[in-house]
Amino acid sequence: MNATPRSMEETKLQINGTVHIPVMLHETVDAIAAKAGDAVIDGTFGAGGHSALILERVGATGKLLAIDWNEHAVRGCAERYAEDRRVTCAVGNFAEMADIARLSLFPKANGVILDLGISSDELNHSGRGFTFQEDEPLLMTYSDNQESIADILKEVSEDDLAAIIKTYGEERYAARIARAIKQKMPVETTKQLADIITDAVPNQGRKYRIHPATRTFMALRIYANKELENVEQAINALPQVVAPGGHVAIISFHSLEDRIVKHRFREMAKEGRLTILTKKPLLPSDEEIKINPRARSAKLRICIVT
Repeated sequence: MNATPRSMEETKLQINGTVHIPVMLHETVDAIAAKAGDAVIDGTFGAGGHSALILERVGATGKLLAIDWNEHAVRGCAERYAEDRRVTCAVGNFAEMADIARLSLFPKANGVILDLGISSDELNHSGRGFTFQEDEPLLMTYSDNQESIADILKEVSEDDLAAIIKTYGEERYAARIARAIKQKMPVETTKQLADIITDAVPNQGRKYRIHPATRTFMALRIYANKELENVEQAINALPQVVAPGGHVAIISFHSLEDRIVKHRFREMAKEGRLTILTKKPLLPSDEEIKINPRARSAKLRICIVT
């Protein structure tokens, strides 16, 4: 089920002097039905694209709580909205939004948006090793308080590493890749890791449309940041965070994330804690995918907290 197409020119925002294209921007903000005076939580601020449109919708009397795990993103939020009393910027994971909202004296929200994709800025400019396109230290975490991938690789057994790559990356050559990584320890940079993975994958595996290291990098990032656990924790907390009748919109990009959203929505709907508005997820339009290819795997699910 594709979302209603809109002109992509409407979705391009000038963020810190560069063009940023938020995924399914209008569809997501429309989904939470934000209106003048509403209190809204953007649990994944990133480059701030969704937040900018939310602020247009909630008007002069609305409120926005912008949360991001990445301190750089939150500094950008604080600088951009330094004179805007409607906006509270907070460092933290969206799984902790109930505590963050309470400590920020933020009222129960009328809407919540979670964009579970890693932002292009984090991929390309963080210096934290999220991408094998650059040779960077092998951190792959959003915060300095987390254990880096370089350290995890030193500690984890070969069998456990293979399980991580298989479970979170759905990588068919997980065992072969894990063996190669452990044989080449220590691995300290993204280039080292990508080269090891590429050499470990059989020739036929290199015919895939994605880089041989893509699934392994994704698996290690998900594991290090406990991304799946955080999604489930955030959904469980929705009744504490959202006022009755408030809308929640979650964009996922990975099948494991989308599965968690779908199943938790269904379970909580059976418990009478929310109402599902999307029997099948909304998908980006063909026009959006053409302009912004990273949107191609996006799935938007919407519910109302009861």
